Amino acid sequence: MDELSRARQEIDRIDAQLADLYAARMRAVDRIAAYKRANCLPVGDPAREREVIAQGCARVEDPALRPGFAALLSHLIRLSRQYQQAQKAPADALQVCLPEASCPVTVRPGALQHAGDFLDLRRTVCIVTDDGVPPEYARTLAAQCAEAEIVTLPQGEAHKTLQTLTELLSRLQRRGLRRGDCVAAVGGGVVGDLAGFAASCWLRGIDFYNCPTTLLAMADASVGGKTAVDFGGVKNSVGAFWQPRAVLIDPALLGTLPPRQLANGMAEIVKMALTCDRDLFERLEREEAPNLPELITRALRIKIALVERDERDAGARRILNFGHTLGHGVEAAAGGALLHGECVALGMLPMCAQPVRARLARVLTRLGLPTSLRGDADQILAAAARDKKAETDGIETVFVDEVGACRLEKLGLPALRARLETLLRQQGEETR
Repeated sequence: MDELSRARQEIDRIDAQLADLYAARMRAVDRIAAYKRANCLPVGDPAREREVIAQGCARVEDPALRPGFAALLSHLIRLSRQYQQAQKAPADALQVCLPEASCPVTVRPGALQHAGDFLDLRRTVCIVTDDGVPPEYARTLAAQCAEAEIVTLPQGEAHKTLQTLTELLSRLQRRGLRRGDCVAAVGGGVVGDLAGFAASCWLRGIDFYNCPTTLLAMADASVGGKTAVDFGGVKNSVGAFWQPRAVLIDPALLGTLPPRQLANGMAEIVKMALTCDRDLFERLEREEAPNLPELITRALRIKIALVERDERDAGARRILNFGHTLGHGVEAAAGGALLHGECVALGMLPMCAQPVRARLARVLTRLGLPTSLRGDADQILAAAARDKKAETDGIETVFVDEVGACRLEKLGLPALRARLETLLRQQGEETR
């Protein structure tokens, strides 16, 4: 036997030992997960992880090998964390698994009453809400915290600004939040964006929990780590990717929402179904009284799969922009007269093949969402051209040629205008 064959046999033997050691390590991780589940402890323990890596590297005699061993241990710890998270999670929890972090997403009626079972609240928690959210929601969460500060912001997209962010950061400073403390959002998408962005900035990043109270936030905005404020007339143009430590969704909170707000959230569920899930869209066509917890879960499974493939919105995740290119233009031009989901509904229609558009219009009408628009094309296009998705060679848009599938394509403003005018013509036909 030559030297190469002997070396390969030795590697095979060592790999077999590594496989046994890996299985043994995961059995120990399973016991840790059971203990943390029983004692409501968080999965992440950064101090312990740093200690494991330092101890492991100290055992490697050759200094040149230590950086590689540290990288190997870091990867092994991430795998262990993901496995532990899956073992610790309740049966009705989803999981966002990313290279640097994992985020459990629990969808459970009544969950807010038991938030301490899912979130690490044994510290100072800054609870961010707004004056349109029933105040008892924030108080319910505060009662379960070791210490809590409730910050109530003014309601609405008009307040998603750097000025509001500065005021929120000032409250964190006055409260003296430290790196071990956290921020929790209790509200809709605007609250989640502001609270998450503040958490990403404060002390270069502290933990963030999202407890959405609107259907739109539950089905879409609360998951994925996008946080931002509007700036210079452009929606979500200043922000950061900052993944929540956990998302807690309590569909029972939807009982206080008016029908228009429920329809607003359904637009995002329709978006997920039309682009990625034919069966879900056909259910929306058939069912008069949808099961909201189930719809939220199915929509989130789609979003989570896309976020895990493309956390930073560089490829597959852009599918989630369906309806938003023209929708953001419509929203800016409407000046607050239309809700976000209503604008997305309008923005989806021109981006569908004609047979799909007809089916979509019927679903939107039944849900109470608009299907035609009265507005100024130049004003809408000017706002769309300022959108963050616009590039020098056009604006990237999402098209649906058949239900459950989609494609990305860049359009120039003339082609986008032609699409927009189908909405405006429809309004003219309806008024004749």
